[in-house]
Amino acid sequence: MRDLFLRAARGERTERPPVWMMRQAGRYLPEYRELREDYSFLEAISTPEIAAEISLQPWERFQPDGVVMYSDILTVLEPLGFSYHLESGVGPVVENPVESPADTRRERGDVREQLGYVGALIERLTAELGSEAAVLGFAGGPFTLSAYVCEGTPSRSFMEIRRLRAEHPDAFERLLRAFTDVLVEYVTYQEEAGADAIQLFDTYAGLLSPADYREFLLPLHREVLDAVDVPTIMFARNVSGNLDLLADSGADVVGLDWTVDIARARDELGDQPVQGNLDPALLYGDPETVRERTHEVVDAAGESGHILNLGHGVDRNTPVENVEAFFDAAKNSR
Repeated sequence: MRDLFLRAARGERTERPPVWMMRQAGRYLPEYRELREDYSFLEAISTPEIAAEISLQPWERFQPDGVVMYSDILTVLEPLGFSYHLESGVGPVVENPVESPADTRRERGDVREQLGYVGALIERLTAELGSEAAVLGFAGGPFTLSAYVCEGTPSRSFMEIRRLRAEHPDAFERLLRAFTDVLVEYVTYQEEAGADAIQLFDTYAGLLSPADYREFLLPLHREVLDAVDVPTIMFARNVSGNLDLLADSGADVVGLDWTVDIARARDELGDQPVQGNLDPALLYGDPETVRERTHEVVDAAGESGHILNLGHGVDRNTPVENVEAFFDAAKNSR
């Protein structure tokens, strides 16, 4: 329910935790795979009626409390003149990556004009769902986006952006600034279109040292998150020993990956609402195990300020019956 989600995001005690899943709309659903036979990924996300249908597929099956828009963090590459596509077995490929410090000088296009299909999608979702579920927008964080355009393809280490940081610090900061300016406008646009909450995914920010994270990223995270008045969620992976970095971002909710002990995180963060954090791999177990482990997360998180989610996105080969068990466990907790 929309109200349940918003109350948890404000840190209030709730009768049960609201629940949704990262990558909720997508490849684990057979109806999604069937629809995608007729549309490329970029066609699907840029066609509001198709993107709305995909966004609502999990709602029709599981009735999550939050319905996340079907889109991609790389959409904001467009206003900065980067082109990208998806390659099967590879992932996103940036066709004109940053190859020199000069490539970090970018002219910004009109975000609302170039990404108008995102606003149209959110408007469709808010009209369809009303008070039944929160409509969730999202954006990639400045470091993660910069990492993609420097590397060109997905990477474990994203060494090129880290090398840019060391060799050309001015260019590094210039690229982060370019994405931050776009992101401020983008999340504002999502709020205006009707998003009830927005999650910022700076997924790979944990590759930076805590000192660099605090110096270069925290001010930018605050700038993006402060641009909107709806609840915000901050998510980054591999920062389990530095949760204060996420809390200091100014986000209303701290997203936790599965490597974090959620009970310990609650102790460390105090009254700060949290989201998470079942290991997505556990959804490959049998449904009863999924229910048991989900209840363990709910019990450890406590009765206030917790939005139940996975610790990262649901995997594409996850059995649908186990996703259903996850949602059922959430709705029958406490």
